[in-house]
Amino acid sequence: MPLILVCAVWGVFWGSWAALLPAIKEQLAISTADLGLALSGVPVGAIPAMALAGRLARGRERAGLTTATALFGLSILVVAWAAGGSPYLLAGALLLLGAASGALDVTLNLATGRAERQSGRRLFQPVYAAFPLAVIVAAPATGLARELGAGPGPALVAVAVVVLGAAFAPLSLPPGPPAGTASRTTTPWRRAALLGALAACVLIIENAVEQWSALLLEDHLGATALLSGSAPAVYMAALTVGRLLAQAWPRLGTRALLAVAGLGGGAGIVLAALATSPAWALAGFALTGLALGPPVPALLSRAAADDPGGSLVAAISTISYAGFVASPLLVGALSAAAGLPVALASLALLAVPLLVAAARR
Repeated sequence: MPLILVCAVWGVFWGSWAALLPAIKEQLAISTADLGLALSGVPVGAIPAMALAGRLARGRERAGLTTATALFGLSILVVAWAAGGSPYLLAGALLLLGAASGALDVTLNLATGRAERQSGRRLFQPVYAAFPLAVIVAAPATGLARELGAGPGPALVAVAVVVLGAAFAPLSLPPGPPAGTASRTTTPWRRAALLGALAACVLIIENAVEQWSALLLEDHLGATALLSGSAPAVYMAALTVGRLLAQAWPRLGTRALLAVAGLGGGAGIVLAALATSPAWALAGFALTGLALGPPVPALLSRAAADDPGGSLVAAISTISYAGFVASPLLVGALSAAAGLPVALASLALLAVPLLVAAARR
């Protein structure tokens, strides 16, 4: 369906991007610190764009998602051009990319929420399952392309073509309400802050696994490069399975999913962080992904059902994104103070709010 396709091509880019970062760093001849500074343009551009897109796309979900997907594809072309220039060009291009990606995030959530209400079917879990699955496929495929001699520019252009092709898919969605009749509700900010904070707890752990799991296995457990590189893929695969299982078992409500996420996610990240062998670490990351996969889509689905105007979904999307922004800073600071294993294990504390929310319904 169109929503799954859009989410999948979104994941295709980010999977390819992760595999291309070493080549981009080498091509620009910049340090890791300079690359990190350039990459900070993504969240800087995303957060204001998410807030703006959330306001503009409510009631215009089909047009908003089509436009956001097309802009995301065009921004990838800009990054492909900037990757052969200077670090300053790349930082500016990533600012645009972050804005387009943030707008795509919000409009996809709004469109999925409207599709759920119109069809009466649960859609957030399968739509969100497409992202990690696409990352798992795209990252090694891009690595193979690099092995065959493809540079960052051509690889990014190819991904941009795929994204732009998918931009037409949302046009097949049912239209929203006629102009002027869309429900416009006041954003319930207290509830949005609570649900957004719960989602952010999940996303902090998710980003930490994506960014630091390979380093944990290689530097602290003596794993080979091939084995350590499989850690993010193991997590992503478990994330996909968790979301599909939640879709297959509709009687597992949001409360149960939060409880499972709190128990399984907390135990999994501790097991992975304090493991004495790569096998146990991978098992911990798999448990973490399995448990943490369903809660965010479930929270968005419930918000879409409770607030047909879409303001709650847009607010949760924007607030929860702070988890991705804060995660590298948080883990980096904790690692400097106590080491990476302790830093990752400490993230289990973020499971406590999930358990409290499950207990209080």
